Amino acid sequence: MLTRREFLCGTMVTAAGAALPNLAWGETAPGEVEGAGSLRAHAAAHGLQVGCAVQPRLLVPVHDSTENIAYSRLVRTQAGIVVAENAMKWDALRPAPDRFSFGEADALFRFAEANGQLVRGHNLVWHLALPAWFESTATRDNARSLLAQHIATVAGRYAGRVHSWDVVNEAVEPDDGRSDALRRTPWLELIGPKYLELAYRLAHRADPRARLTYNDFGIELDTPPQIAKRACVLRLLRKLKARGVPLHALGVQSHFMADGPRPGRGLKELVRECAGLGVEVYITELDVNDSALEGTLGDRDRAVAAVYRDYLQTMLAEPNVKMVLTWGITDRYTWLNSLPHGRPDGRKQRPLPFDEDYQPALAYFALRDALDMHVCAGCRRSAP
Repeated sequence: MLTRREFLCGTMVTAAGAALPNLAWGETAPGEVEGAGSLRAHAAAHGLQVGCAVQPRLLVPVHDSTENIAYSRLVRTQAGIVVAENAMKWDALRPAPDRFSFGEADALFRFAEANGQLVRGHNLVWHLALPAWFESTATRDNARSLLAQHIATVAGRYAGRVHSWDVVNEAVEPDDGRSDALRRTPWLELIGPKYLELAYRLAHRADPRARLTYNDFGIELDTPPQIAKRACVLRLLRKLKARGVPLHALGVQSHFMADGPRPGRGLKELVRECAGLGVEVYITELDVNDSALEGTLGDRDRAVAAVYRDYLQTMLAEPNVKMVLTWGITDRYTWLNSLPHGRPDGRKQRPLPFDEDYQPALAYFALRDALDMHVCAGCRRSAP
């Protein structure tokens, strides 16, 4: 592991994103990344929120479970805001049409509130992660009432305790061929295009204090498909805002390939268009897939860290980008290592700020340094 000093010495590179140089590996003292050295503390000092997606079952104390102790300590010390990876999706919350199960979701809120953390809700409407009973039960006659019951029950249960909800997730897909670019989902089929507006109004009614977010992927790069999708997402945001829909933020998922293209001018323009609409931007699911990278472990970690550094320095320069969440906190539990096609060499991916042994990776320091480069709006106003 590179020491903090070694890493900083190795990041004197151009804004164009030159690769981090080869440096000797050393050790990092644990104390350097907790307390005042944590991501949480650095974000708070600059008017930002930083956090991660979590698995609530690992946050629950289990007798003699060193695994739960290590995981919960990492989340507690590093995250100012947390979101459940899967525990608040439909299939986790609704084992039957007339029954809800809140065990893991409640555990997440207990943990967060005990540790002074905010919580994001993910998600209220998505075309995936629907329970097995949905297909045979949901009809055009009852879909609106199923959706209304779900949002009122779930958002209502946690009203006043949620920072922001991903109300609608991944509703845009230009390749589906509709003139409005909406994805052909069960919700679209059963309710029609107005399901989006309905969902936001229901969520606002259930929890007026929550920031309501539209969350999507594949809008970060200046490739033809992503340019097209980005334009469709912006069109959707404008339409909803014009209709007075309570929509407060855009979630940019930010799943990147370490050897792939980097975001360019198009994403920055989208963020600024959002600012003009009064819409904040949250980085909601950041990680870096290193499955195609060759070289040593150090080479891979430097490439992953460079993506974190370049992307976050660009995004956090925009004042309406308020939050950074990684999709997981430790490589031990990244979803990328559960995919059927992993690295050709069989080794595990290293996409997150902490490795599978809970030690800070180079991505950790890249993220922390990007936070430190942010100047909050209040700081700008008070500067001489």
